[in-house]
Amino acid sequence: LAPSGVCNALSLEIKASSKVRAFVGEQVSLKCSFKSSSPITESLTVDWTYRPLTGGQMETIFHYQSVPTPTTVGKFKDRISWAGDVARGDASIAIQSPAMSDNGTFICSVKNPPDVYHNIPQTTLIVTERGLSFQLTSAVLLSILVFLPSAIVVVLLLVRMGRKFGVLKEKKKSGCKKSSIEVSDEPEHAGTDSCLRRLKEWCLNCV
Repeated sequence: LAPSGVCNALSLEIKASSKVRAFVGEQVSLKCSFKSSSPITESLTVDWTYRPLTGGQMETIFHYQSVPTPTTVGKFKDRISWAGDVARGDASIAIQSPAMSDNGTFICSVKNPPDVYHNIPQTTLIVTERGLSFQLTSAVLLSILVFLPSAIVVVLLLVRMGRKFGVLKEKKKSGCKKSSIEVSDEPEHAGTDSCLRRLKEWCLNCV
């Protein structure tokens, strides 16, 4: 059996997202949670470190011990804020106005003596420009899919009715009397007008 001291040392577990996507200029949160077998005390510390995507040395950008202490130098100066609550096992931070140059690897490290050893989860931040495709919301798409077909049907009905009225107007101007065949067609035309009127009302309701 392993010594109890080893069990305690390995009982601090940290969880963080493996990849976080953000848009230029829009605040992004880097989530980090932890579990410790020891009670939370003032000795607990949280450190966030950063390494650029292009490589290089790790640099500390945030430190917490009783009070949050963001970095006062470097590219993240005045852009890191505390978003966690150690009493609830939350060690998250937020980055203001992220830029594409912020892309890189972030590591959340928590120590709660005597629990100081833990796994090392890494979070890769990917910052991109917000394109026009993201501005086309589902509501706009739904409106297009619903109203466009309805508008086409209404236009076709209006064109058909306009042609029909034009023919009737021409007959009226010519002063021709209706033949027995034309008289017999009136009920059929009345039925057609009724159907068209109902279809037009349905389309207008849809619109």
